[in-house]
Amino acid sequence: MRGLPMTQSQALLILKTGANVFLTGEPGAGKTHTINEYVAYLRAQGIEPAVTASTGIAATHINGMTIHSWSGIGIRKELDKYDLDKIASTEYISKRVRRAEVLVIDEVSMLAPEVLSMVDVICREIKQNFEPFGGIQIVLVSDFFQLPPIVKEDRTGNSQMAFLEEPRGRFAYNSPVWKKSNFIVCYLTEQHRQDDKDFLDLLSAIRSNIFDDNHLQHIKARKIERTAAPAGVPKLFSHNIDVDRVNDEILAKLPGKPEAFTMSSQGPDAIVAALKRGCLSPEKLYLKIGAAVMFTKNNLKEGFVNGTIGVVEGFDDDSDLPVVKTKSGRRIEVSTMDWAIEEGGKIKARIAQLPLRLAWAITVHKSQGMSLDEAVMDLSTVFEFGQGYVALSRVRRLSGLYLLGWNDRAFQVHPEVLAKDMEFRSQSEEAADVFDSMSKEEIGEMHRKFVIACGGKFIANIKEGAPKVRSAGKLTLSEKREQRWECTLALVRSGKNLADAAETLGLTGGTVLKHLEELRALGRLSSKDVSHLAASLEHELDQIQDAFRDLGIDKLSPVFSRFGGEFSYDELRIARLLIDK
Repeated sequence: MRGLPMTQSQALLILKTGANVFLTGEPGAGKTHTINEYVAYLRAQGIEPAVTASTGIAATHINGMTIHSWSGIGIRKELDKYDLDKIASTEYISKRVRRAEVLVIDEVSMLAPEVLSMVDVICREIKQNFEPFGGIQIVLVSDFFQLPPIVKEDRTGNSQMAFLEEPRGRFAYNSPVWKKSNFIVCYLTEQHRQDDKDFLDLLSAIRSNIFDDNHLQHIKARKIERTAAPAGVPKLFSHNIDVDRVNDEILAKLPGKPEAFTMSSQGPDAIVAALKRGCLSPEKLYLKIGAAVMFTKNNLKEGFVNGTIGVVEGFDDDSDLPVVKTKSGRRIEVSTMDWAIEEGGKIKARIAQLPLRLAWAITVHKSQGMSLDEAVMDLSTVFEFGQGYVALSRVRRLSGLYLLGWNDRAFQVHPEVLAKDMEFRSQSEEAADVFDSMSKEEIGEMHRKFVIACGGKFIANIKEGAPKVRSAGKLTLSEKREQRWECTLALVRSGKNLADAAETLGLTGGTVLKHLEELRALGRLSSKDVSHLAASLEHELDQIQDAFRDLGIDKLSPVFSRFGGEFSYDELRIARLLIDK
């Protein structure tokens, strides 16, 4: 049978069986979206997955924590029996590993193989289960054509050699536990970022190591002189020193005194430090009118995503917050946002800063995961396989690409990864064939058994990736109510707004709010869970909440009357939900 391509919906079907999965694919294929859908699905079943990443930057993209922090490895490069005993006897680490049924590790391409081996040993020790990773479902996410892990030479000491099977190679798949875990490869082939055929062909040629003179002609057509670089378009460099130099030089040339915005934080120092390292917004942000900026977080309600470009037009007279005009012409008063690390639905640490950074220049490393409309790139000092590919694949089309220069390494990918990628594609096609031959009933039963084995309560789906209350059958009224609550809570926690959650569930917005109010009364809903629902009330929220406090009541009608009907009852209910009890 000819191998079938893998779609996001097929990958979700496989993930829900509880199999260990390596989710991969080209940039823009929807890997993060697929994982977010799976996480929302698990939470709807009453299963809280451990969501981690190899770096702080990647962790902030998925509201998770680094795998080093989650597993207790920290900065260790090796693990001996003393280290293992110490980690396994640390209560908070032991507790979270014991209760983990699903572990997601994003950007595993940047994870050294020995780290994966150490995580495996820790999970097996704490779980007292000698299956790979102690029997936890492992979901690895990445594209090995992206930036590889940093290798430090002259490693000394043999403690790990005596305790772990030594990996032979640089990449995570070189870890002995990779083979033992029997990963099903899901290689996504859909494309949701680039829509330019010539550009897609060019990127595919680099990825397949068939980049030739025809592709080079497209590159040469995008060559510009430094003096011709368009204003306000981010520049990508391979080295930090070039990024800082460009940003500081251009900001200094703008007239006026810079406005400073300082990051705030709360939580354990070590976790806060990891959040700061991963945050694209700086600890101290200096802005002037005319500064080119890039948004570093997603807020669809306000009209920006991570990578949206704009210019500071001014500062609000009352709040002193910057007003940014985006490339699309939208004016946004930018308020502080949080970057947080959660565990078990609770915030362990958070930092707060304006979701902005100066956008004249950024490193290729920190651009990973972004989607840009335009970018100026200098690839003349690229030093790592895949660095040029990562940079080029940030933009959506050739017309948004401006190249200052390049070297030969810019269009090369790691030869070992090239061979491994062919193997991954073949394995994914085989998996697609196998699951395509199975009946819906067979796959559905696998889904049900996995949820039950994890201690969850199985709930069927109303649409792919969205929870739904299953057929009533012999369920009691309280069980039906509990399922409705679970579905609503999972959708809201996944970031859906009121309208989208209502549409997905087939309910009215008022009914969804009623579910949330009931959950809040039971202490099962935090203000953090629903804070995004108040995006449209950002500047009036305090005013509305003060009205509830002044009147000393929870009733809506008096507050509605006080504001003369300026706010709808649903808006008042959202504001009331966010009042700390």
